Formats: sequence, structure tokens, C-alpha cells
Amino acid sequence: MEQAVPELATSIRRLSKSFNGRAVLSEFDLDVAPGEVHALVGENGSGKSTLIKVLAGYHQPDDGGTIHIAGRELTTGSSHSSYVLGCRFVHQDLGLIEDLSVLDNMLLNSGYATRFGSIRTKECRAEVARDLESADLSLRPDTLVRDLSPAIKTGVAVARALRPDPSSTARFLVLDEPTASLPDHEVHHLLRTVRAVAAGGVGVLYVTHRLNEIFEIADNVTVLRSGKRVATLPVAGVTRPELINLLVGREFEEISRAAEAMAHSAGREVLRVRHLTSGTVKDASFSVKSGELVGIAGITGSGAERLLAAVFGGLRRNLGSVSVDEHDLPPLRPDLSIAAGVAYMPPDRRVSGGFLDQSARENTTVTSLKSFRGRFGLQRKREVAEVRKWFGDLSVSPPDGLENLLSTFSGGNQQKILFAKWLRLKPSLFLLDEPTQGVDVGAKALLHHQLLEAASAGMSVVVQSSDVDELAVLCHRVIVIRDGTVAGDLRGSEVTVRNISGMALRTKHESAA
Repeated sequence: MEQAVPELATSIRRLSKSFNGRAVLSEFDLDVAPGEVHALVGENGSGKSTLIKVLAGYHQPDDGGTIHIAGRELTTGSSHSSYVLGCRFVHQDLGLIEDLSVLDNMLLNSGYATRFGSIRTKECRAEVARDLESADLSLRPDTLVRDLSPAIKTGVAVARALRPDPSSTARFLVLDEPTASLPDHEVHHLLRTVRAVAAGGVGVLYVTHRLNEIFEIADNVTVLRSGKRVATLPVAGVTRPELINLLVGREFEEISRAAEAMAHSAGREVLRVRHLTSGTVKDASFSVKSGELVGIAGITGSGAERLLAAVFGGLRRNLGSVSVDEHDLPPLRPDLSIAAGVAYMPPDRRVSGGFLDQSARENTTVTSLKSFRGRFGLQRKREVAEVRKWFGDLSVSPPDGLENLLSTFSGGNQQKILFAKWLRLKPSLFLLDEPTQGVDVGAKALLHHQLLEAASAGMSVVVQSSDVDELAVLCHRVIVIRDGTVAGDLRGSEVTVRNISGMALRTKHESAA
């Protein structure tokens, strides 16, 4: 007789999955209780996506493993079985139609309430309002999706996934990197929705790279590394450094030591910004010297998120001046900025950072092809050799994917390729907006090493990030922007999470006091 399985939201035992003889998941176990938020973390390539696709019925796992949803065994390889047993999924691509209302997005798949062939609009609105309320969303059903903030859009996708269905009760919700593209100030909206879902008795598997969210939302956390479960721990009993060490070893400690060991002797002035005004930037003045690794901090709307693009020439400047190596940089001329030795990485690699429908090779060399010119056009062998070198230096995976489209790489590897695009130019000034947003911990550590090496070699590096921990670990100087102006310039031992956050949030009245 088959032994009864406890009615957990999900219970996974000895789950394995291989592709062409290579194990991507190996003997993986996981339990998620009803009402529990269980975080799943791991570097890109650790097996998280494969696990999600097995749960959804997209991949057929290797023989020997079992998956039970609310006590009933899942027929693997069947999306129908996954749905009927109560699995629901919200992927990074939310699948919402921007030009339709929330109501239409909610009902397109499940169907509208009708009578005699006509849609019963009032009843549909009432249904959708109840569904939104269950996800703790206060929202008019006739609002167009394009008018919603990113966090609320994700909340709508969650509410849609959990809509009541007479044929299937939602038992287990998988959220795949739900905050990867959200600004920090919007994350709390989504976490509130997740709490409401769990409070309704649904087990939640919360896949994320953002470690801070784990301590805010999760009851337990499982760490995946190279397809194997390294540990499952109650969040209340683990610290952030311990969790990072489980993920990637002690790389972040090494970064912190390397940053502290950097020579902080003042070099020549490279960047000079005076009274810059651009949108929410009201009057910003500062300078950066060679070899400095400077952070820019500030809450959303303070002007911090706009400052570097305006310096580079990607956004209009109303007033003020910018010079690099004593050469004035005109506004809205990024080509002249590049010619003057300035590199800039925008915050959204998918929209403005790279060309997703072009190869990794093309994305790496697009900033300058002159070094590959020969008598009869571009010398492809030299171009390929240089790109291959950067793939090796930055540990891009797959290492032989030079001709793969940028869109086929993981987020962390896309970012490595875009780093290579600019670092190969050997700029004197490297400006980066949110350089590790949506990047796993391992890739983040490698990119941090690259920035430290660049600064050690004399490059001026300026990093704007909403991750205050990142700035505190990486930078020996942090400029804090508040209300569009420079509120403070922290240096050395002053650069702490507490000081950065406190200065960014302090009101003018408090500052004066």
C-alpha cells in the first residue's frame, strides 16, 4: 500500500532533471506548507528555472522523483495535471496586455459572466473587484494596465493566477523573480500582495535574487547550487552573510577587503559637475578623481536615478556644466561623451542597454569597430578573438556563445557582456546606473571585482544604486542626493548603510537641526 503523503502545499522528493546527460537538478527535495512563503535562491544556472518548468509540466523530469500538491501526486510533464492539482505561476514576463483594462486581462482566459450571449458587465466587475481585494489590491477593474505601476501590474498577474475556478483550487503559487525589474520603493507593494496570498492559505515559492526581500517576506529559504540543494533553513535563524556564503562562498567578504585595501590617494580631477539641473535634479555639483570608486545614493524621485544619464548626455540638461579631463561635454551628445572617454551603462539592459536581437559579439564590439578594420573591411578573426577574451575574463556562460543572441543569455550574463562592451574601450570615466539589478549574487561579485580592478588601474568609476548594501561594500565614497541636490559626501569610515540611508531619508528640517 502506498504510504500517505502529508497535505503540504507541495512536497518534492528526489527530483532530478538532465539534459543530454548533464544533471541540471539532482535529488532535489522541497516542502512548502499551506500559508508559508518559501524563498528559493541560487545563482543563474543553479536549476531554479528548470524546477519551475518541471512543476509547470513543461519539462519531464528523470525517473525516480515525485511531486505531490496538497497530498495528490502530480503527473509530471502535464501542464493540465499541474493546474488541476492547484499549481499557479507568475513569470517575469507577466503576459498582460497593456492596452486592455484590468478586468479584461483578468477574464480573457477564464471567461466572462454572460447571459443570453451578452457579457454581464456589472457581475464581471464585482468578480474582479473581489479577486483584486483578495490580493490586497485597491484598484478599479476598468483601469488600463498601461497606467499601472510595475508592482501593481505584478499584483494583477498574481490576482489573475489565483482567480477561483470550480474545477481547481489554487494551492501553490510560484513567483519567479517578481521584483527583478521593480524599483525599491515599489517592492513593498508587491510584498504586501504576497503576504495576503499566503494569509489565504496558499503555499508560496518565492524565487528571487534580492536577499533583503527574503528576510522581509519568507518563513524558510532553500539554497540551490549547481542543481543541488545546499541547505533549507528558517529565515529567522540565518544572517545575510551566512546566506551569501551558502550561495557563493566568501566572495563578498573578499570584495569588502579589496575595497578597503584600495589606495585612496587623490588623483587628478577627471569629472567636474557644476550646478547641474535636469528634471528632478535641481542643482547638483560634485567632482570625481582618477582611481575613485564613488557611489550615488538617493531615494526614488530624489534625482539620483537621473543624474548619471544627464552627466553622460543621454538626458536633457536645463542648466549647469559637465567637463571630463577639462573638456566640456555638451548636453544630448553622448557620442561626444564617448569620444572624450566616458562610458555609461543605463539601468535597463533590456530596453536601452543592449540589442537583444543581435549577437553577443555584435553587442560587445558595437561601441568601436575601428580596431578591427583592415584593407578589405572588418577583420572578423580579430573581432572574435577579442570577444572570446572578454568572455573568458568575465566568465560569460555559455563560453562558446559569441554568436548567440543577447536575448538568449541569463540576466547576469547579459550584464557581463554589456560590461565588456564598455570596458574594452578603456574609458577614463565609467558611469553605471543600477549595474547589478536583477543579477544573481555570484555574477554581482564578479562585476564588483571588475569595477574594483578598473578603479585600481586609475579609472574613475561612479555607481548609482538603490542597493545601499552594495554601495557600502563597494565604494569608499558615497554622494547622497536628496531633493535634487547633493545632501552629503560620505567618505571612508562614514560610508555605512546607516549613514547612507539616514542621509537619503532625512528632511531638510532635520538636516538643519
